[in-house]
Amino acid sequence: MKKFLIAGLGNIGAEYAGTRHNIGFQILDQLVGEGTVVFQPDRLGDVAQFRLKGRTLICLKPATYMNRSGKAVRYWLEKEKIPLQNLLVVTDDLNLPFGTLRLKTKGSDGGHNGLKDIQEVLGTTTYSRFRFGIGSDYASGGQVDYVLGKWSETERNTMPERLQRSAEAIRSFVLAGTSITMNTFNGT
Repeated sequence: MKKFLIAGLGNIGAEYAGTRHNIGFQILDQLVGEGTVVFQPDRLGDVAQFRLKGRTLICLKPATYMNRSGKAVRYWLEKEKIPLQNLLVVTDDLNLPFGTLRLKTKGSDGGHNGLKDIQEVLGTTTYSRFRFGIGSDYASGGQVDYVLGKWSETERNTMPERLQRSAEAIRSFVLAGTSITMNTFNGT
């Protein structure tokens, strides 16, 4: 049986709910919410587990805050004996227009502190990451407020379709692999 760790990055706490930086949590809520399982508090985060056509998905929303995501990711990889190629980290990306999806199998952290911590803790840049574009509509020096800000009304109106498309991409990653998923979903 193949196991996959799907780690959606975000920050815990009510003040961060519904912010751009928490899109990883929102996407995992969509993915898990389409089934009958729910997230439960567990070691270093909230975890939901379900099966998809013979594969086991362990969905993790780290409780370590964005900048320390690596500790939770490493713990669950080791605990569940999941190979690195079956890790998918779901995160926001300032460098992509709002709602644009991009799967990559390796690369730099792109200035993202959550990815930076994961790379430092795992000691590699070779793991899959699924980026959700949040755009960069902020004035010079306003990056932190923008990233930790709430979605605009226009963004909120298109979010249900974007979340559903993101969940489809994650299922494709698990069932069809990276190449097919990248060809089907990247840039959409």
